[in-house]
Amino acid sequence: MKHVIIGTAGHIDHGKTTLIKALTGRETDTLREEKERGISINLGFTFFDLPSGKRAGIIDVPGHEKFIKNALAGVSSIDVVLLVIAADEGIMPQTKEHFDILQLLNIKKGIIVLTKADLVDDEWLSMVQEEIKEYFKGTFLEKAPIHSVSSKTGAGIKELVQDIDKITEEVEAKDTEGHFRLTVDRVFSVSGFGTVVTGTIISGRINEGEAVQVYPSMQISRVRGIQVHENSVKYAEAGQRCAINLSNVKVEEIKRGDIISKEAIMESSLMIDCKLNYLKSCDKPLENRQRVRIYHGTSEILCRVIILDQEQIMPGESAYVQLRLEETLTAQRNDRFVIRNYSPMYTIGGGIIIEPAAKKAKRFDSNYIEELKIKESGSAESILEKTIEKLSSEYPDETIILKALGKNEENLEEKLKVLLKDKIIVKLISLDKPLYIHKNFIKEKTSEIEKMLLKYHLDNPLKVGISKEEIKNKIFGKNIKQKTYDEILKLLEERNILSFHGSFIALKEFQIKYNKDQQRIKDKIIAAFEESRYNPPKYEDLAAAEKDKKSFKMVYDSLLDMGELIKTSEDCIFLNEYYEEAKKLVVDFINEKGSISAAEARDLFTTSRKFAVALLENFDNLKITKRVEDVRVLY
Repeated sequence: MKHVIIGTAGHIDHGKTTLIKALTGRETDTLREEKERGISINLGFTFFDLPSGKRAGIIDVPGHEKFIKNALAGVSSIDVVLLVIAADEGIMPQTKEHFDILQLLNIKKGIIVLTKADLVDDEWLSMVQEEIKEYFKGTFLEKAPIHSVSSKTGAGIKELVQDIDKITEEVEAKDTEGHFRLTVDRVFSVSGFGTVVTGTIISGRINEGEAVQVYPSMQISRVRGIQVHENSVKYAEAGQRCAINLSNVKVEEIKRGDIISKEAIMESSLMIDCKLNYLKSCDKPLENRQRVRIYHGTSEILCRVIILDQEQIMPGESAYVQLRLEETLTAQRNDRFVIRNYSPMYTIGGGIIIEPAAKKAKRFDSNYIEELKIKESGSAESILEKTIEKLSSEYPDETIILKALGKNEENLEEKLKVLLKDKIIVKLISLDKPLYIHKNFIKEKTSEIEKMLLKYHLDNPLKVGISKEEIKNKIFGKNIKQKTYDEILKLLEERNILSFHGSFIALKEFQIKYNKDQQRIKDKIIAAFEESRYNPPKYEDLAAAEKDKKSFKMVYDSLLDMGELIKTSEDCIFLNEYYEEAKKLVVDFINEKGSISAAEARDLFTTSRKFAVALLENFDNLKITKRVEDVRVLY
């Protein structure tokens, strides 16, 4: 399922925390100092149940310029920003700095929220809206919705919620197929449990009991427990905020900015190569070897900027740089970062990490700069990977891949192994020849299935799910072979995304929940089948006693879907407990007597011939028994 993090941004005292309380009913200012001073100092976290059924995490970012490093730790992990501007003040300095940061970190989705709308008249409100439209022209917020709200009176909150729900559908799904990576923003100890870290999962997924490593300290630990939105869970994945209880590691051995990931898959470094964008709002050039602060994930590190391709960087310009750090940083290629002036502290630029573990570079080295350009463009990425991504809907084998490449690719098998090891592609082995599909194809199809099932579960709360065949036809089409389809479904089951109930598929977390009246109907149906054992009641007789026929049918069908009632033929339905008992009775009887007739089965079950024959024919179909003349023997 797609997970979304919503974050606030904006000037101090523009009502970010109050807005979140109006949206969620929860307070995110938890420190005594925050409550006394009426400002957010640290990041605040909570969650929000949207009308569509999704649960979004919410990060409350402090607006005061003194706490901008805390704000950066929050903004780096959000998908949708609520840029908060007080209607009585308009755009202010931290509004501008927060917005610069959002652009540098490549945040793509946002809503502008004009708070304190109850404090101004319509004419003033209209003037502020025009100012906002003009300021954000040409940016990712140019066409963003603008909502005028009052957290005090509740005006506009409902409409804002609807737009938040709508925009979360547009958010690109996180990379749940890559390596697990969590950026630590808090670490503390819980009595009886030990060390707990909290943060946002950037990529991959983590299961309870798995081994992890803390970077850059390289401490090995194990996940004792996981919580998401205050609930204990067995796993968590990209896009979710979570708390992880770690074993064999002390609180003092972890700090904000550390990375929790799988063992031996990441590398920490004192040098990173980057493409740096220097803000046009800066009033002087960025000089070579200038000391700055880099913000990456939840870490803040002092470093010096080595400008590789020019003497200095003028405001509004970009350049290739090497950042030489005073502490190690654990990053990955294409991660975003922000830099701020050393003193006084203000945001001056940011960009993208090209090489997260760089070697010391010389300035104006044309070969080195050319390598950075190639890495930045992605042309150094494997052509093979792109080919497989393009062919994934055809489920290609090696022959098809080679044909698409248009040449005899050397060491294809070894290159495939590298892509498999890096979890960029997935190998399917259900057919004679292995097939290869890209992780993005899996991610896309997973998202489509989740969206389809989420809507179905919302519309049909007492239905266990959608048939495998329907999902196959609507999501995968005719190109996929049944064995390949079954293997992909098995993969999604192993990843805790789907669960199977006979021929039906449901979201892993979905459970049928009966209301009070539905539970009464269920109990009544179960009791009737328990009492009748092998002489089951008719549907019509049970339904006749209920006024609400629609509710009765929904509950009755749910029991069939969940396998609590077993249909052996159109009008022969048994309680699962007695159905399983009947199998054992028949097998034991045949083992002892050699065979069983319909009359003997009738007497064995103390039922009518009709029901006895229905059970025996069902066991024939399951290949438990087979009919030989007038008796059954074991298959």
